[in-house]
Amino acid sequence: MKLFTCTCCSHPVYFENTICLHCQASLGFDPKLRKIISLQSHAGVVLEKLDGDQIVTDELYKYCLNKQHSVCNWLIPAKEEESFCAACQLNQTIPNLNRPDHLEKWQRIEVAKHRLVYALLRFKLPIIPKQKDELRGLAFDFKAQDPTPLAKRLLTGHKQGLITLNIEEANDVSRMMAQQQMDEVYRTLLGHFRHESGHYYWDLLVKNSSFHAGFQQLFGDENINYPQALNTHYENRANADWQRNYISSYASSHPWEDWAETWAHYLHMVDALETGFSFGLTLHPRILAASGGEQTLLDTDPYCTDSFNAIMERWIPLTFMMNSLNRSLGLKDSYPFVINEAVKSKMAFIHNIVKKSAIED
Repeated sequence: MKLFTCTCCSHPVYFENTICLHCQASLGFDPKLRKIISLQSHAGVVLEKLDGDQIVTDELYKYCLNKQHSVCNWLIPAKEEESFCAACQLNQTIPNLNRPDHLEKWQRIEVAKHRLVYALLRFKLPIIPKQKDELRGLAFDFKAQDPTPLAKRLLTGHKQGLITLNIEEANDVSRMMAQQQMDEVYRTLLGHFRHESGHYYWDLLVKNSSFHAGFQQLFGDENINYPQALNTHYENRANADWQRNYISSYASSHPWEDWAETWAHYLHMVDALETGFSFGLTLHPRILAASGGEQTLLDTDPYCTDSFNAIMERWIPLTFMMNSLNRSLGLKDSYPFVINEAVKSKMAFIHNIVKKSAIED
């Protein structure tokens, strides 16, 4: 994600901030401008945009209604009747907020979901609320497991545009236990959202489209029995040589999962590179500098480049640096994956679809 600054005092702020800790200005994210803007309270509800010392009155805002639960800082033009922002309109079910632990989990979930929606906005991909288009729309159900003994196990997943998330995924201990049980190295809330969004965009952008033949050539025939493929994967695990063709063990279970896993990693890659780009990172290891090796400039906004090769050229040295820093702190590699040639081709295919599916502002 990019580096944001307060438009009142230019101090760096986080994407989730509602107040600038330097000048105390109220902050909100404008999804149309895709930037954090400083605000001045007006009658306690409507807000005016600030630009330095000058109040710009050509646009008035209101916060998303979910700000009252401290789960959203996004803005809506005050003239609009809509009470929820572009990200919160996608919510179909939220946890029971009478449970204090549910609110805390929902707050963590919304941080990850808003970061996903930010990326979709940056890619200019269609974001269609299911409430406005049942067949082609996207929605989220955030639910808690029914504690009764015979209740069906609540699983995180996607079905016909509806992404269901078990809110227990926001519990770090439970998620780590599931990570070990399922042998999923990169199980995070944001990773879940990116993966499940891949299933949604396969339905929206690939299914019955001109991209379908190319998908089958790279990922395989999705018509093979899906439940049977998953059962086989969990009973026998992946083939020992899965790393030759897939980004993860789970990706080898079925072409749909291969697409969703690869999609998620493409989003990981682009978002991390945008962060490096925003901070003006230059990678020039001293050992290479001494021998005349070239430096790697993160001088390209990955959301705007048409060249997937340019993204890959910057990603490899960035992950080497990230993993090296983690090892220095005694932590596991932050990106413990190998992008082989097969995966690279699949990511290039996804990059091409994303570019061709962008909606002009």
